[in-house]
Amino acid sequence: MTGTVTKAATATNYMSWVTLALMTTSSVASLRAAPTMAVYGLACVFLYLLPALLFLLPTAFVAAELASGWAGGVYKWVGEGISQPMGFLAVWCQFAMTIFYYPSLLAYVASTFAYIINPALAANGLYVAIVIITIYWVAVYVSSQGTKTVAGLSSMGLIIGTLIPGALLVILGFVFLGQGNPSAAPMDFDHLFPAWTGLASLVLIVNNFLSYAGMEMNAVHVSSLKDPGKEYPKAMATAVGLVLVIFIVPAVIISWVVPSQNLSLTAGVMQAFDGFFNHFKIGFLTPVLGVMLVAAALGGMLTWLAGPSKGLLLIGRQEGYLPPILTRLNKHGVQQNMLVAQGVVTTLLALLYAFIPNVSSAYWILSVITTQVYLIMYVLMFIAAIRLRRDQPAHPRGYKAPALIALCGLGTVSSIAAFLIGFVPPSQYGSGNALGYVLLIGLGMGVVGLLIPYLFLRFRQPGWRTEIPEAAAA
Repeated sequence: MTGTVTKAATATNYMSWVTLALMTTSSVASLRAAPTMAVYGLACVFLYLLPALLFLLPTAFVAAELASGWAGGVYKWVGEGISQPMGFLAVWCQFAMTIFYYPSLLAYVASTFAYIINPALAANGLYVAIVIITIYWVAVYVSSQGTKTVAGLSSMGLIIGTLIPGALLVILGFVFLGQGNPSAAPMDFDHLFPAWTGLASLVLIVNNFLSYAGMEMNAVHVSSLKDPGKEYPKAMATAVGLVLVIFIVPAVIISWVVPSQNLSLTAGVMQAFDGFFNHFKIGFLTPVLGVMLVAAALGGMLTWLAGPSKGLLLIGRQEGYLPPILTRLNKHGVQQNMLVAQGVVTTLLALLYAFIPNVSSAYWILSVITTQVYLIMYVLMFIAAIRLRRDQPAHPRGYKAPALIALCGLGTVSSIAAFLIGFVPPSQYGSGNALGYVLLIGLGMGVVGLLIPYLFLRFRQPGWRTEIPEAAAA
């Protein structure tokens, strides 16, 4: 009897590959990026498939091998594969990308909320800036209190903010075309690929790299699979299929009802719903959908706000990379000072919406800088994976990626190419000042992604190492 109890207590609780596929889908897929690609109409299919093959698949399989062999995330992977300072740079980039991510996410929230009160506000930069600043600081206060009352919103985010609106969008779209209404974008095979008008015609593909980002976080669950070698590829294939459907189908349907020249990169989803609802004489549903999208986005933001900074906090304390004023915890065990510092930068970035005339241009700039910073981390991750396979071939791994060198090479080249293309102003960029655009992207990426971590490493002091409380390490 005792042996049976012991066996039951030590049994491993395995995760099914279907569960992992759905977890990956919920953390990667979103309707927020749909308007960006709807500008291209049917060509968005190509523009989503290409980065999926060049970036999503290499990232998923390489990260799975690293996660199954080295606990500790990207800092541990890059720290062992290259060096500890490079590991700090990688985890810093993973954190720093959120500094640009939250303003762009909240710009989407502001534009969506505008359709509840006054659609004209969606294009008002001052309104968008005020909403970003207000919501972010309220979120910082809530997170600093250590509350977990919003966790349920995030867990329901995939259903409330993605699946239900997405399914409704698909149904309305097909009914709309079925009634004989013409599509705002051509749907013939001649428009399956984007028209080539120079590099600017393909720049929007860079944003899709960020759409697929985050696979390295889900890869940590590979060790929870009963047979990783067989089940992980099935989970990733399913997740990739679901993610592509969620990304592509709504984007195509939005292009049916909203002409590309009228499409807002922040409010495009609501533009489509508003157009459909008005067409079918059910305009009263527009605010309802707006509330659903806003609630899902805010729930996810509040739940994740303190997450990325927590990893940086632990490394900053353990290795002494950050000054104690940033790693100090409040009475609730939350890194409040780090959140406040992040909030100051977020506030400055939010002012872009007030001073750049075109809200879509400001949104695009922040999205590109986010991608640029994150791509630095991915390049380091791919290099580290190659070196770990070469230098530590006998190190136990729960999963070995097939053709690792080729996957890392493909991922590295794709990431560098996307990084360089990101400096080319897209045809939809409204200001028309190409040099100003390049300088703004370069300055934002260089200062936040490279200069700040360099200064931390350059001036760090031995006294910056501090004990990690059990509450923070948990």
